[in-house]
Amino acid sequence: MKQVLVIHYSQSGQLTEIIGNVTAALDRADDITVTHYRIEMETPFPFPWKKSEFLDVFPETFLRKPRKTRPVPETVMNGNYDLIIFGYQVWYLTPALPVTSFLNTPEAKTLFSGTPVVTVIGCRNMWIMAQEKMKRQLRDLNASLTGNIVLADRHSNHISAVTIVHWMFSGKKSRFLGLFPKPGVSQKDIEEAVRFGPAILKHLRTNNPGNLQATLLSMEAVKIKPFLITADRRANIIFSKWARIITQKGEENTSKRTLWIKIFSYYLIIAIWIIAPLVFIVFLLMYFPLRRKIRKDIAYYSSVNMRT
Repeated sequence: MKQVLVIHYSQSGQLTEIIGNVTAALDRADDITVTHYRIEMETPFPFPWKKSEFLDVFPETFLRKPRKTRPVPETVMNGNYDLIIFGYQVWYLTPALPVTSFLNTPEAKTLFSGTPVVTVIGCRNMWIMAQEKMKRQLRDLNASLTGNIVLADRHSNHISAVTIVHWMFSGKKSRFLGLFPKPGVSQKDIEEAVRFGPAILKHLRTNNPGNLQATLLSMEAVKIKPFLITADRRANIIFSKWARIITQKGEENTSKRTLWIKIFSYYLIIAIWIIAPLVFIVFLLMYFPLRRKIRKDIAYYSSVNMRT
């Protein structure tokens, strides 16, 4: 009897639905025991967010400074797992702070050490550098990343930026002003995520996790827009500087830090509506001479490999 542990963190419930569909085939299998665990914070993050609260969590999220999570139940810790399916959101180009916090616990070290892992990402659009951070964290836990599935918002960067803000601050996955599309991953993509479960199940039964990602890629588990690789890299460099500046200004909710958080919020508006389009133009101009490198980047970021 194979044992699978499914771990995830979700605020809105979207990732919970995605994970439920991905694991449906495993849940039904007679020869598989599936244990589900949802990460919980000692002090939960709000949903919907207040704008000030969401902005204030940026530096600690990006710098991956863990907060306290609730203890993992003994029923989860007592399992001997053949596979972990790990679902996470992306906050500020980084795995969500609750996810980072959990992975820094002794319980995570015990659960992940020596265990194959399939990551499942539900996000707006930029997830590539977050997954690179996740790869390194799993390596530090002595885990083996064998698969990755990404469900992202398919709409353009500007449209998805508007709709995700509406969702985060209202708590409603509805059409903003009745004109914009619904935010987040499309319901069609969420429902079609059930197709990945049988592939995972087959590789689990045959003890052949090494070829799982190739199978998942043949099923379009990962789709990469080349421009977002460039945008993600550049934004990470800039976010790193902002995060360190803000944390140097003081603890959360102090007046000096609050001022710099506000300045950062203005930068985000400029970055999304002015800088990103300019970077896209440069990307288009450089696409032809850099096309071979771009193809190599797409192949690498679609894989579960990690550059040294």
